[in-house]
Amino acid sequence: MSLISITIIEGNPHLRSLLGWHLQQAGYQVQQVATIQQARKIFYHRQPTLVILDSDLPDGDGIEFCYWLHQQRQSLILMLSAKITEKDVVQGLNAGADDYIKKPFGMQEFLSRVEALIRRMRVTCAPLYLDYGDLKIDLVHRRVQLKGDYVDLTPQEFSLLYVLAQAEGDPLSRSELLQKAWPDAIDNPRTIDTHVLSLRKKIELDPRQPSLIQTVRNVGYRFNPEIIQSEIPIPSPVLELEHSGRSSRTMV
Repeated sequence: MSLISITIIEGNPHLRSLLGWHLQQAGYQVQQVATIQQARKIFYHRQPTLVILDSDLPDGDGIEFCYWLHQQRQSLILMLSAKITEKDVVQGLNAGADDYIKKPFGMQEFLSRVEALIRRMRVTCAPLYLDYGDLKIDLVHRRVQLKGDYVDLTPQEFSLLYVLAQAEGDPLSRSELLQKAWPDAIDNPRTIDTHVLSLRKKIELDPRQPSLIQTVRNVGYRFNPEIIQSEIPIPSPVLELEHSGRSSRTMV
């Protein structure tokens, strides 16, 4: 249960505290925030397993933020709302919510819905990390391991690498990367270039001739993990044998 992290985004301090207390008693790790701005900061330091999201927040529309969360494809979403018409429920679910609870609600129903969502996550076997042989991306602790050594990435560099890797080789435009990998709206797409340059210096064999994060002319960038197996030199015969045979080591 210790790996199950839940973030509550609720403007009502009394309800937020009550939900947090019950979830902690059930054994979950809980973070509590009151605004979308605070939630974005938490999200880019550690993606929660489940987000409890109020549809009406002090600094923005919970429905719009739900859509953004859904695009990240990293957290389940349970929406809480005082809006109870069928149209409201449909809007919340279409925005990406995995479940929708109408206010007011009973605590037993709330906890049961949380447990049902967690069970769904376990059944679908959502990966805890992406494994590309010599490159591993740990989605729980937001760490990257290259040939057994951890690479020191900033939270933003990690998010950028994760979004590129998630595209499975398809090129992404700068606008798409800004939308999917940045916590706040940024007007300058060239911000992507600066972060890609920094990321390349940390994970490329030759940052001046990048092969892992490739530039796609007139489009943007693409992730090419196959190159890891063929171009990163191995310093010893023992490691070379392990490399060519696809190491069976797993990240703990």
